[in-house]
Amino acid sequence: MAGRITRLPRLLAAALAAGGVTYSATLPSSAASRPPKLQYQITTLPNGLTVVLSEDHSTPIVHLQVVYHVRSKNEKPGRTGFAHLFEHLMFKGSKNVQPEAHTSMLASVGGQSNAYTTDDETVFWETVPAQYLPLVLWLEADRMATLTIDKDTFTNEREVVKEERRMRVDNQPYGRLNEIIYDQAFTVHPYKHATIGILQDLEAASVDDVRDFYRTFYVPSNATLVLVGDFDSAQALQMVNNYVGRVPKALREVPRDIPQEPPQTKEKRVTLQEPWPLPAVVVAYHITNDGNPDSYPLHIAAKVLSDGQTSRIYKKLVYEKQMAVAAFGNANLIEHPSLFYAVAIVQPGHTPEEVTNALLVELDRLKTEPITEHELQRTKNQFARDYILSRESNQQKAGQLSHAVVIHNDIRTADGEFDIFQNMTVADVQRVARTYFRPENRLVLTLLPSGKGPAQ
Repeated sequence: MAGRITRLPRLLAAALAAGGVTYSATLPSSAASRPPKLQYQITTLPNGLTVVLSEDHSTPIVHLQVVYHVRSKNEKPGRTGFAHLFEHLMFKGSKNVQPEAHTSMLASVGGQSNAYTTDDETVFWETVPAQYLPLVLWLEADRMATLTIDKDTFTNEREVVKEERRMRVDNQPYGRLNEIIYDQAFTVHPYKHATIGILQDLEAASVDDVRDFYRTFYVPSNATLVLVGDFDSAQALQMVNNYVGRVPKALREVPRDIPQEPPQTKEKRVTLQEPWPLPAVVVAYHITNDGNPDSYPLHIAAKVLSDGQTSRIYKKLVYEKQMAVAAFGNANLIEHPSLFYAVAIVQPGHTPEEVTNALLVELDRLKTEPITEHELQRTKNQFARDYILSRESNQQKAGQLSHAVVIHNDIRTADGEFDIFQNMTVADVQRVARTYFRPENRLVLTLLPSGKGPAQ
């Protein structure tokens, strides 16, 4: 599983493991070669399923993704963790497939399958030799239409999820950091609660609650099926129709009544205590959503400020002032407006106030002092590199296409974002910093080791 519940701890681990600062010996190139555009066709079946087909005959394999447009933001207060729970339940059997047989059947023919999560989607995927495309379509259709959700299966998987939470979040140093940031930054939007779910909510859930969630969100009209690989598009579309096209249409519209987070009107400062070895400080700003024109210069701002050992925040706090043992951040640009945050773990001998002020200085500097052309070009080159590497495999291509369809609601963005990034200017970055990095729009969070200071 991937997504917001794991991204921040991974950033922290990478920052803690960093051993020094490295600098580029030469100026970045000013030219980025545009990779070939993806070839695809897109259609919608009568039952509401969106289908994207992209032929790639370079290898005799096929990759299939089924993306359900459901994550924690579709959950109601008191009923968190359901979408994550279904990442497990979808492998626990259906009318015609025994528990865990989905994975073993594909492994027996040389295939692979798994699932992962983002902030806004649940993705199930299979990669198989091309001749087994009918098998994976049948398997996906069967669990979309006839998933088994009985009391014993639900109870067992609930315990698995609870143990996963203990292992990955509750018992990890700084494991709850991401959860605390979002809980403090949001008031009504469901991004406030963690994707992995709250233990009390999972305990209180009934099997009927879970069945209703499945009937509401795991339906053709809330799914996008992407195929990339060695097939003939006309034949593949006919197979999709024959298998997944037979799944009945949903009886009701998928609800999208997600409360909108109101604008923050004054700075929020919070001090809490956690059983962690060193204090942590966080500065977070509310920002726009993925695909908004402002999201692209915000990506660049995040790379300049907080991406890696050569970033401004790392160099200043860890290398030069040596007041933090780790410093990192992220522009979490997702389907709905989210957060731009910077985090520092305080070095012994320094105070959280010192480190907070140093973070604020670097963030404010972006508003008053434009980034250099060298910094801008370096981030463009990094994006061009990531853009090319992120479509090397059939699976990666499918991910690019599904993200464009599900999150942007425009498949053309799978290719269009390359040119947008390459056309960003220094003025664009300074403009978004001035727009979002305002005192009244920020959360300043101080997390003290238990027993080291008052909690508010």
